[in-house]
This record gives sequence, structure tokens and C-alpha cells, in this order.
Amino acid sequence: MSTAAPSITTDLLDEARDLAALCVDLSAADWRRPSAFYGWSAWDEIAHLCFFDETALVSATEPERFVREAAALGARMAAGEELSAIARQVYGHLDGPALLALWRARFEALAAALAPLDPKARLAWYGPPMSARSFATARLMETWAHGQDVWDVMDRRRPGSARLKHIAHLGVSTFGWTFHNRGLPVPEAPPFVDLQAPDGSRWTWGDAQAASRVTGTADDFCLVVTQRRHVSDTALMVHGDAAVRWMAIAQCFAGPPADGPAPGTRKSPGA
Repeated sequence: MSTAAPSITTDLLDEARDLAALCVDLSAADWRRPSAFYGWSAWDEIAHLCFFDETALVSATEPERFVREAAALGARMAAGEELSAIARQVYGHLDGPALLALWRARFEALAAALAPLDPKARLAWYGPPMSARSFATARLMETWAHGQDVWDVMDRRRPGSARLKHIAHLGVSTFGWTFHNRGLPVPEAPPFVDLQAPDGSRWTWGDAQAASRVTGTADDFCLVVTQRRHVSDTALMVHGDAAVRWMAIAQCFAGPPADGPAPGTRKSPGA
């Protein structure tokens, strides 16, 4: 039997370790400085990742417990509680370094639990079950996206890596879902996506003869589909109706429709 996407679980672990390495040097003030992501601080970002890496670990190792706890969390959110407030209740007794140590233990354990699974094994999550491969990819995407908020707080430009391909693929794969999620008709033909990887190579998806296309760097594309940048604040070239409509609402993460940052509100350092 094949094991669950060793490359994606290794990449998930490397992504988390890179973010943890950045956070090691945060001062007490840095941990509490608000970001442009709903005013969340670096502490909030890591608490959010810790909370969901912990629940992901429960899904991978104790699925029946996960179902019970997911229902309880859903009830709390239906009653009006915010995820950020719930995470603060759970980890509020920890300062930044202590929270970081706990998160490190959680993401190391999660990667170890996911690595031996069959890539097609189904894992429960908040919504339809996901394959082990998709589950790990979603965790990597969220780690990268919330990590971007921390890099922004520190006003530092994050170096790119080949791990971006997982996030870019997820962004392309959720083209139709982005429209369905908002109750909008899906354009008949998806755009061609042509991205420059961090090493200078090209990553492409779709029909090169499509009427619509998105071209640019993988970093810019990932920033838009994770709603960390408005497309107008990147160097992406967007041509054709389907591409323009998509980039205005692109959302590669699960949940109800969310709106990304307004133009000019979140720019990369040095932009």
C-alpha cells in the first residue's frame, strides 16, 4: 500500500518549521502587534494554527472524538462565538514562546500521524471528509496563509519555495467552487494559469488556448487565492472575463464566502 503523500507531509512540516523559526525571534511587543488580517496579532495567528492542527491530529487519530468535538465547536460558532475568541480562551494562559512550543509539538505530531496514511484515506473535517493528501495540502495552505500575516506584521518579505506549488494547485482546483460557494454561475471555460516558480521554472494549468488567462509569479497568485492581497496590489496579469471575475473573488479555503483585502490595504514589503 502506498503511504500518504510523503512529499506533501514533508512540505507541511517544513512550512510549519519555517514559520516557527521566524516566531522564535519575536519580542513580547511583536507577539501582540495587530496585523492587517482582522487585527489579529502574531499570537492570534499561531493560536489559530495550533487549535486546528490539534483538531486535525484528533481527526487523524481519534475520528469519533473529532466528530463530537466538531459538533460542539459548530454549536458555539452558531451561537455567535468567533474562532479567534475560542482560541484565546483555550490558549490565553500562554505567552508567545510557550504557545509556540505547544504549536511546534502539535504540528510535529500531526505530520507524523499523516505521513503513513494512504493518500486516498478519508479524514473527517469541518464539512465533507477529505483525502489524506488533500487534508495535508489544506493544512499547508493555512499555515502559509496565516504565516504571511506574521511576515507582514514584521514588515519582512518571505522567500519563496517549491511548496507554493501545492497552494497554487489548490487555488486552481477551487476555481469552480469559488463561484458555487457564492451562488454564482461558473464560467464555462476555466482560465489558463501560467506561473513563474521561485526557481524560475514555469507551472501551468489548463488549456493554453483558453480565452482567459492568469500569468505572473506563483507567490502573487497564492497571495490572491488565500486572500492575503488584492489582485491589483500584485503584478499578476489577468486577461478575459472568466479570469477577471475569478480573481476578484478567489477563495481556496473552505467556509462561507469571504472577502479579501481592499485594494491598497495590504502590500508586500518594498512594493
